[in-house]
Amino acid sequence: MQPLTLFYLKFCPYCHEAKAYIEELLKEEKYQKIEIQWINEGKERALADTYDYYYVPTFYLGRKKLHEGAMSKEDVRKVFETALANG
Repeated sequence: MQPLTLFYLKFCPYCHEAKAYIEELLKEEKYQKIEIQWINEGKERALADTYDYYYVPTFYLGRKKLHEGAMSKEDVRKVFETALANG
């Protein structure tokens, strides 16, 4: 399965909220095989600049953007479902 890529910033409140949802959902058996590559855009600016997004958190599967900006738990679930369907 191709890993998800997640761009975030350390002090972003929306990123912290998304992280809590991610951690909660990864406990569900169905999502346990999902891998996430966490990219701190503040530390990896050159890499982040090669992707087309403005807000964090932002999820990609390969180079396809799945979600950008503040996320609900259901938004995270939709990203995970897309990852599983394309895995």
